[in-house]
Amino acid sequence: MKWSEISIHTTNEAIEPISHILHEAGASGVVIEDPFELSKEREDQFGEIYQLNPDDYPEEGVIVKAYLHVNSFLGETIEAIKESINNLILYNIDIGKNKVTISEVNEEEWATAWKKYYFPVKISERFTIVPTWEDYTPVSSDELIIELDPGMAFGTGTHPTTVMCIQALERTVKSGDKVIDVGTGSGVLSIAAAMLGADHITAYDLDEVAVTTAKANIELNKVSESVDITQNNLLDGVAKNSADVVVANILAEVILRFTDDVASVVKPDGYFIASGIIQQKKEQVRDALVNVGFEIVETILMEDWVAIIAKRK
Repeated sequence: MKWSEISIHTTNEAIEPISHILHEAGASGVVIEDPFELSKEREDQFGEIYQLNPDDYPEEGVIVKAYLHVNSFLGETIEAIKESINNLILYNIDIGKNKVTISEVNEEEWATAWKKYYFPVKISERFTIVPTWEDYTPVSSDELIIELDPGMAFGTGTHPTTVMCIQALERTVKSGDKVIDVGTGSGVLSIAAAMLGADHITAYDLDEVAVTTAKANIELNKVSESVDITQNNLLDGVAKNSADVVVANILAEVILRFTDDVASVVKPDGYFIASGIIQQKKEQVRDALVNVGFEIVETILMEDWVAIIAKRK
């Protein structure tokens, strides 16, 4: 089977929305080539399981890659991707050089490409993300391991917006809680909530492909009994006061569209964790949450991204 590699030279700010665009277009996952990885210090405990080549990385900005089946509709798909990326400018998202290149690869090269960029990463005090093909031994008795396969997941679970969400879940989820994961994508946040002791997690995504992907990852991590995954638009039709914690790792523009619904669904003294917010949108999201009855408990910053933990009064 032949695959087409689409490569977009862009900015850190645009990684998440472009990844979503590629996922919507049929990509099973994305590869992110960020020159920051070349200088990033990692603990020796993870072992020397990879080697990064500086020639694979841009001197500035980032490169986002995805792989699409070569078929008769590929040209139209690529044009639609380009148009969607250009439209990000309407949301004040800096897309940088926005240079798009296309190349053809065979299936064996495609499989190797995933593994080249994916390795065990400790993302919080307790959680480590591990690729399914790696043997990994926990370094502490309370370490929690989430297994993901980038060939089946939307992202690898190590993007700053996801990392901040998992750190926020660690601080808010209690044993027995009811959790709702809005825009679940790969399902990684639902997996984390289940491992933290939540009694039940409901995961929503409008994208049918994401629902299928999340179900596969939920089963892979053996938390199916705690998690239900449903195709749904944000919090449409969800009962009032039904969640102790709602988490949403999506764009700020989308968060602003359903703050009223979040305020209705979260129980009094419950929490809303919002991530996927660029720095420029931080105050706008904070103000919107305060206006519907939330108290801002904590604002987490990582690189150019923001996550907010808000408590319903």
